Amino acid sequence: MKHRPGKLVGKMVLATMMSVVLAACSSGGGSEGKVEPETLGAMESYTVGDTFKATEPFKLPILYSDHPSYPYNKDWLLIKKITELTGVTLDPTIVPMSDYSQKRSLLISSGDAPLVIPKTYPGEESAFVSSGAILPVSDYVDMMPNFKDKVEKWGLEDELEGLRQEDGKYYVLPGLHEEVWPDYTLIVRTDLFEKNNIAIPSTWEELYDAAKKLKEIYPDSIPFSDRFEFNSTLNIAATSFGTKGGWGFGNGLTYKADQDEFVYTATTPEYKEMLTYFNKLVSEGLLDKESFTQDDDQATQKFVSGKSFIINGNSQTVVLHRNDMNKTLGEGNFSIAKITVPGGPKGQLMSGSRLENGVMISGKIKDSEYFKATMQFIDWLYYSDEGQEFAKWGVEGETYTKQDGVRKLADDVNYNGLNPKGTKDLRIDYGFSGGVFAYGGTTDLLHSMFSEEELKFQKAMKDTKEVIPAEPPIPYSDIDREQVTLLNTPLKDYTDQNTLKFILGDRDISEFDTFVAELEKQGLSQYIEISNDTYKKYKENKQ
Repeated sequence: MKHRPGKLVGKMVLATMMSVVLAACSSGGGSEGKVEPETLGAMESYTVGDTFKATEPFKLPILYSDHPSYPYNKDWLLIKKITELTGVTLDPTIVPMSDYSQKRSLLISSGDAPLVIPKTYPGEESAFVSSGAILPVSDYVDMMPNFKDKVEKWGLEDELEGLRQEDGKYYVLPGLHEEVWPDYTLIVRTDLFEKNNIAIPSTWEELYDAAKKLKEIYPDSIPFSDRFEFNSTLNIAATSFGTKGGWGFGNGLTYKADQDEFVYTATTPEYKEMLTYFNKLVSEGLLDKESFTQDDDQATQKFVSGKSFIINGNSQTVVLHRNDMNKTLGEGNFSIAKITVPGGPKGQLMSGSRLENGVMISGKIKDSEYFKATMQFIDWLYYSDEGQEFAKWGVEGETYTKQDGVRKLADDVNYNGLNPKGTKDLRIDYGFSGGVFAYGGTTDLLHSMFSEEELKFQKAMKDTKEVIPAEPPIPYSDIDREQVTLLNTPLKDYTDQNTLKFILGDRDISEFDTFVAELEKQGLSQYIEISNDTYKKYKENKQ
């Protein structure tokens, strides 16, 4: 939806008129559309290392993605402490996590969105740019010293460049990480690998060999039965095949540096090679066909009951699986672990961004008396070292202790198995380390909440993998964005359908060229042409 109610249109017209007047009166120029913020509640002097404290308390409307495992509680220490520390009282609009994306779109389109809109992944903001419903935050980062400091200190300028729209501005404040950090990989029954003298695989071909041996030893099993409809495994595997897949398929485009242009991912030899590999696993009974259709609970049950030995997961799921297996198989009767993501034909490569989901800000903030104060508050909570530690660990002396830089959960507090004897949960009982506020930060802060097991995985990934460079942006115009969306949607749907068919063997891989020709009939060339023309225009303007 592109329309907005008359009231919001009126406000945005007024804001635009104000900006014109301000620009005319200023000898220094300024960004088009930028307005001077209201400063009620803002600190006159606010810089890196300062704790934000509103000079006048205010309420801040915020959209809140409610996680079913730790539902929102107005009495959380997190909520109370934010008000105590900053003078800001959060006024949340609670939305179930399962409906968050859809509800967020409806609220923004109708003009009813709260001022602060977290849990927005880079790219999701594009749909709201042309309407003026969200703030071009890049115009106002001068009010955010911690954000600017981390961008400069960690060299994140190039990655932020990828967020810019056609007007040269970006509209989402992403979570900022000091380094790329992986999470999802394969979890395997290490006890069975050791018992049968099977080496932990370091490549996908070695994984095939290991699965084949396990199938020979346990003929009634299916070695690899996956969850997430196989999208996570395709995502982590694709990089080392030189392509993209699953969760990482994105807009379907892959940048080829040697050609300095984008190609459609699913038409490349690398994509075909990846499909051929996984089809081999399925055809030999090593990969469960139901991996692509079963729900997560079904996949998990097969793994924890000993019917399968390999599954995709992350640092949280490995803890959950271990707890379940203590009940199903008995404590001490098994061992499982995350393994380093296997390498592929292109080597030991890892994709990833140092930008995480972040915050959009409603365009209505231009009418708020607390415009600058809100920007300072967001900067402190999401980007200062102090705010990030608070959002993750809570309150020193209550939820954790800190000595010589080492943080430790309080004796009665648990988080993700870090302190199993704790009777209270950091998220459920206190509200900290949730997905609305706690993301980004230094590697030290990130690692501080990892178990020894997870730290070992992170080190192995860092020592083994080469991170591939980020791709250049394609900042579409509003008209082109609508057109490429219309073209890309059926292309991706058809690609998803045939990816499944090729892997399952419902369509022979010998028909891959025919599949590419079928994509051409659905507007593939037009999609590629618009994308590359936009990229070239961006590149020329940048020069």
